[in-house]
Amino acid sequence: MPPRTPKSPPHPDPFLEIRVHDLVSLPGLTALCAGYESKKWRCKALADHLIEWLPEFALKHSERERFGSHNGVALLREAARSIYTSDKYQNRGELGEILLHIAMRQVFKTAPAVAKYFFKDSANNTVKGFDAVHVVATGSSFELWLGEVKFYEDVASAITDVVKELQAHTKRNYMRDECTFIAKKIDPTWPHAATLKALLHQNTSMDKIFAAVCIPVLLTYDSVTIAGHNAVTAAFEKALAAEVRRHHMSYASKKLPTNVKIHLFLIPLGAKRELVKAFDKRLKSYQ
Repeated sequence: MPPRTPKSPPHPDPFLEIRVHDLVSLPGLTALCAGYESKKWRCKALADHLIEWLPEFALKHSERERFGSHNGVALLREAARSIYTSDKYQNRGELGEILLHIAMRQVFKTAPAVAKYFFKDSANNTVKGFDAVHVVATGSSFELWLGEVKFYEDVASAITDVVKELQAHTKRNYMRDECTFIAKKIDPTWPHAATLKALLHQNTSMDKIFAAVCIPVLLTYDSVTIAGHNAVTAAFEKALAAEVRRHHMSYASKKLPTNVKIHLFLIPLGAKRELVKAFDKRLKSYQ
């Protein structure tokens, strides 16, 4: 009997629209955007959508499994407080990590492996290491998706900085240390716990681990195209596709690691600062 293909767990209904999805180019490219409503970029609606994902993003598997009407408010409050409680929120990167979580789950049906925010020892500390730990599991393959995020206004700076991190984080010693960290944080009640722990075991060859790793990179930026339109039209779609293709070419031209698979997510924004402010207002209300 062939192995059963695990189902991706349910998640909030999609909000972001896929504008470009290219699995042929190297690295692969997916661009998503929030679109418009009443001739305005859907900033507030996007902030609302980010809040919907907090329990799945911030709670570990066993916490999510017992989420219900009897404790949902308390667990949502716990998830909200784990993101940050600081009033100095403008330069924090958590929104980018939530966006990457959403993009991977929506587009590739990944399953979150480790809720790193569950293990924070202080609400306002940043979490080091990879920005996401997911898996894509089928009956015949098991990929470990280790995310990198740059939640920026300027795409050129985002590309420059993420390439530096990719070069550092795909070194053998760094990856081995991350595997050890991840293995210790896996919830034993999670369906893929045994498979992932076996992959990350200290006796597993790094060749096998690198072959199983995909690094999804998410970059945000303030988009000229988003700011220059007020509705999703054919002209808008053409302009946005051309814009993200240019940024993908710039990214692909850099010295990227060759020992792992990489996929690029681009999420152009109307205004990063506007989104951060709207999200912070909602986050504090749930805390």
